[in-house]
Amino acid sequence: MFTVSLGDDGAELCPLEPWQAEEFLAHMDRARDLVDPWIPFAGRATDIPSATALLQSYADKQAADTGRIYGIRLDGTLVGGVLFRIFDAETGNCEIGCWLEAAAEGRGLVTRAATKLIDWAVDVRGVHRVEWMASSANTRSVAVAERLGMTREGVLRQAYPYRGVRHDEEIWAVLAPEWRSRRG
Repeated sequence: MFTVSLGDDGAELCPLEPWQAEEFLAHMDRARDLVDPWIPFAGRATDIPSATALLQSYADKQAADTGRIYGIRLDGTLVGGVLFRIFDAETGNCEIGCWLEAAAEGRGLVTRAATKLIDWAVDVRGVHRVEWMASSANTRSVAVAERLGMTREGVLRQAYPYRGVRHDEEIWAVLAPEWRSRRG
């Protein structure tokens, strides 16, 4: 397995694979309160079989070149992650997402990890458009899109039903030429 450094603070980005389901589930149990209000991701991993199935679904997506999932480790402990929820190499479009547990907040880990994903998508895979979707009420996720230099393209009003609440969904994106110019 490989890891990519996210800085001098012991933070790393690494693939998440089905054989890591037990560790992933323990992490999801720690992260559930922060993740569950916004997305069904945490609710899909509630025991070893369901955690394995979630990670296997991303292994299958990676094999089909339609998605990928990565963990964020801090001093060797899984504390969050980023993913290509959707990856369409043919059209040059992808959507990235993230999650994090409370103990890892406020360190810029998600922004640094998402930057690595965008760099790879644009520079290696030739992706032209990278999207970020977030509930308008999820201010932490919206703040990451802003820090990444994405443009808020619009709001789909009450578009996302979750746990009996209809959320406004913000669409943020960065285009490859914009991303390259921001990096200098």
